[in-house]
Amino acid sequence: MQVKLLFRSKHKDGLNIGMMSKNELLKFIEDQIEVKEFPKFKAGDTITIQYKIKEGTKERLQNFQGVVLQRAGSGPTETFTMRKISGGTGVERIFPVSSPFIEKITVNKSGVVRRARIFYLRGLTGKKARIKEKRI
Repeated sequence: MQVKLLFRSKHKDGLNIGMMSKNELLKFIEDQIEVKEFPKFKAGDTITIQYKIKEGTKERLQNFQGVVLQRAGSGPTETFTMRKISGGTGVERIFPVSSPFIEKITVNKSGVVRRARIFYLRGLTGKKARIKEKRI
């Protein structure tokens, strides 16, 4: 199926973007996204992310430390969900792996879980919410 866009412009690479199919267009855009290399982590791991935050003209780094609940997607569109307890309230945040705002990811603990998505952690509090650490 051909997608006709309202504009007919040539890309800097000489491609006519106006006459590409949806799949070709998505593939072309995904190829343009730069994916950084980060350490391997999975659901159940405790990680710290240094995230760039822009406030007006200033830019600062903020740490977000928590447990990875899941990883979803693949390639440049991959995301992961993290959960932490802040002031007695659970906070979850979804980060795209290819986000330009992620400065650094550090794996603090590697956890032992039997599932790829550990949403059951949402209903647990206190000592029940602990995850066993992987012995090396």
